[in-house]
Amino acid sequence: MSSDPMTRLLERVQAEPHSAAALTLYALASTLDHERAGYLFKLEKLRDLDAADRRLAYDLMELMARGENSGDAWRQARAALDLLVRAG
Repeated sequence: MSSDPMTRLLERVQAEPHSAAALTLYALASTLDHERAGYLFKLEKLRDLDAADRRLAYDLMELMARGENSGDAWRQARAALDLLVRAG
Protein backbone atom coordinates (compact mmCIF):
# COMPACT_ATOMS: atom_id res chain seq x y z
CA MET A 1 0.00 0.00 0.00
CA SER A 2 1.27 3.44 -0.92
CA SER A 3 2.00 6.07 1.68
CA ASP A 4 0.78 8.83 -0.65
CA PRO A 5 -2.81 9.76 0.29
CA MET A 6 -3.84 10.61 -3.27
CA THR A 7 -2.55 7.28 -4.56
CA ARG A 8 -4.41 5.50 -1.77
CA LEU A 9 -7.54 7.50 -2.60
CA LEU A 10 -7.32 6.57 -6.27
CA GLU A 11 -6.93 2.90 -5.32
CA ARG A 12 -9.86 3.14 -2.90
CA VAL A 13 -12.17 4.76 -5.43
CA GLN A 14 -11.08 2.40 -8.19
CA ALA A 15 -12.04 -0.58 -6.02
CA GLU A 16 -15.59 0.71 -5.39
CA PRO A 17 -16.24 3.91 -7.36
CA HIS A 18 -19.85 4.37 -6.29
CA SER A 19 -19.69 3.19 -2.70
CA ALA A 20 -20.74 5.67 -0.04
CA ALA A 21 -17.22 5.75 1.41
CA ALA A 22 -15.56 6.34 -1.96
CA LEU A 23 -17.96 9.14 -2.80
CA THR A 24 -17.47 10.75 0.62
CA LEU A 25 -13.69 10.67 0.17
CA TYR A 26 -14.11 12.00 -3.38
CA ALA A 27 -16.21 14.88 -2.01
CA LEU A 28 -13.51 15.68 0.53
CA ALA A 29 -10.77 15.69 -2.10
CA SER A 30 -12.94 17.85 -4.33
CA THR A 31 -13.41 20.44 -1.60
CA LEU A 32 -9.65 20.62 -1.09
CA ASP A 33 -9.49 22.41 -4.45
CA HIS A 34 -11.51 25.34 -3.09
CA GLU A 35 -9.45 27.29 -0.58
CA ARG A 36 -11.30 30.55 -1.19
CA ALA A 37 -14.58 28.82 -0.33
CA GLY A 38 -13.07 27.64 2.95
CA TYR A 39 -12.77 23.93 2.10
CA LEU A 40 -16.42 23.37 2.96
CA PHE A 41 -16.86 19.73 3.93
CA LYS A 42 -19.34 18.47 6.50
CA LEU A 43 -17.13 16.85 9.11
CA GLU A 44 -20.06 14.79 10.35
CA LYS A 45 -19.65 12.75 7.13
CA LEU A 46 -16.50 11.28 8.73
CA ARG A 47 -18.87 9.27 10.95
CA ASP A 48 -19.98 7.35 7.86
CA LEU A 49 -16.45 6.10 7.21
CA ASP A 50 -14.74 3.15 8.82
CA ALA A 51 -11.46 3.68 10.66
CA ALA A 52 -9.26 3.03 7.61
CA ASP A 53 -11.22 5.44 5.42
CA ARG A 54 -11.20 8.07 8.19
CA ARG A 55 -7.40 7.72 8.35
CA LEU A 56 -7.29 8.37 4.61
CA ALA A 57 -9.55 11.42 5.07
CA TYR A 58 -7.25 12.77 7.78
CA ASP A 59 -4.23 12.19 5.56
CA LEU A 60 -5.92 14.14 2.76
CA MET A 61 -6.60 17.01 5.17
CA GLU A 62 -2.94 16.89 6.21
CA LEU A 63 -1.96 17.33 2.54
CA MET A 64 -4.02 20.52 2.52
CA ALA A 65 -2.48 21.72 5.79
CA ARG A 66 0.99 21.28 4.25
CA GLY A 67 -0.07 23.11 1.09
CA GLU A 68 0.29 20.04 -1.11
CA ASN A 69 -3.20 20.26 -2.61
CA SER A 70 -2.06 22.11 -5.71
CA GLY A 71 0.40 21.74 -8.55
CA ASP A 72 0.67 19.32 -11.44
CA ALA A 73 0.71 16.08 -9.41
CA TRP A 74 -2.40 17.15 -7.47
CA ARG A 75 -4.25 18.19 -10.64
CA GLN A 76 -3.36 14.94 -12.41
CA ALA A 77 -4.53 12.86 -9.46
CA ARG A 78 -7.77 14.86 -9.21
CA ALA A 79 -8.42 14.43 -12.95
CA ALA A 80 -7.88 10.67 -12.63
CA LEU A 81 -10.21 10.63 -9.64
CA ASP A 82 -12.89 12.51 -11.58
CA LEU A 83 -12.65 9.97 -14.40
CA LEU A 84 -12.95 7.03 -12.02
CA VAL A 85 -16.07 8.41 -10.38
CA ARG A 86 -17.72 9.37 -13.67
CA ALA A 87 -16.92 6.05 -15.33
CA GLY A 88 -17.67 4.08 -12.16
